[in-house]
Amino acid sequence: MNTRSQAKQDGSEIRLIIGLSIASMVIFINLYLVQGMLPLIADSFSVSKSHATLLLSVTSFTMAFSLLLFAVLSDRVGRKKPILVSLYLLVILDFCAFFITEFNQLILLRMLQGALLASVPAMAMAYFKDELGNNALLKAGAIYIAANSVGGIAGRLLGGGMAQYLDWQQAMALLTLVSLIGTLVVTYLLPKSHFVKPEAELGRWPLKKADFNGFCHHLADPKLRLIYLIGGLAFMVMVNQFSYIQLHLMDNPFKLGRFEVTLIFLCYLSGTYASYCSAKWLGRFGLNKVFICSVSALLAGTLLTLFDTLAAIFAGFLLSAFGFFLIHSSCNAWVAYRAKQHRAKATALYLCSYYLGAAMGGPYLLPFWLVWGWQGVVLGSVLGLMVLVFVVFKLVQPKSASSSLLMDL
Repeated sequence: MNTRSQAKQDGSEIRLIIGLSIASMVIFINLYLVQGMLPLIADSFSVSKSHATLLLSVTSFTMAFSLLLFAVLSDRVGRKKPILVSLYLLVILDFCAFFITEFNQLILLRMLQGALLASVPAMAMAYFKDELGNNALLKAGAIYIAANSVGGIAGRLLGGGMAQYLDWQQAMALLTLVSLIGTLVVTYLLPKSHFVKPEAELGRWPLKKADFNGFCHHLADPKLRLIYLIGGLAFMVMVNQFSYIQLHLMDNPFKLGRFEVTLIFLCYLSGTYASYCSAKWLGRFGLNKVFICSVSALLAGTLLTLFDTLAAIFAGFLLSAFGFFLIHSSCNAWVAYRAKQHRAKATALYLCSYYLGAAMGGPYLLPFWLVWGWQGVVLGSVLGLMVLVFVVFKLVQPKSASSSLLMDL
């Protein structure tokens, strides 16, 4: 390959990584904006703040199952087209939110948005696998997961700022503008896809039973089942802790304001760093050590918040976010490498479990919150993390062939 062709290929790979990273930021801003807007939503739609936290659960629920459908669709028509179509439809729904007046209407809208938000997470790693060599895949995946966390931070802080300074209509107008700009940038950046539709798929429509065989293939793999469970359990605890800690910080003795309370999401920056470094650490220390260190950090960070000072709470969430994103990055890379076929379906199954965990975590922790407050949330979290510890040790036990990173993938 001559120098010009190599430079063109390198440029295309860079555009792909940046384009999908920006697309993920648009997705996660839309997903997590409501988590920073809980006070505004509660006031605008006359519901309690704890009730408003369920908005994230319903969005995550529809997102989880839509991941499976997008994975099937992407194996039919490729990766690029479904991503762009879903992003433009998301912009339209953001604009529709401007006219929402009832909480039930907002729940329905968020369920529809959840279905569209699944497009990029379902296809990104398969898109990378199609277009990049193995040497670039881990790095691209790490950058992509880091972009996820940046999008999550930006969405929550943007939501907090909206709750503090804007009314509902103004907030939705701003969100529509942000989504539109991001979508236009992604349209410009994403290079032409080299995805080739399998000959067996040509002319077959509508979807048939065979389209779902890939899910059965991956679910039959016991190691993948454990990875799916690890991601779901970790996210069930982590993302919902961030919802309830806001309510705790707005109450006595802290009494933080609507925007001030969202600054807790800056703790995600430790997760951004962990995501970026995950490929290097996986290669240096292996999967076992990284998983054990990650779960230990998540558990220690949760317990640290029991000291119930601002310093302890922020330190605890910094540690928890670090551990969680290291788990998530490791799981994502592991699934992408292990899947030799039906790659989008393998990733979609992992993310389906991941977002189902988020959907179940809100209702699971709500009774703990209502009875014992933040201490109850910690108790519920620790119980969930004990199950996570058991699953991780089952995966990394010495007799397991997965005891060294990607050894049998």
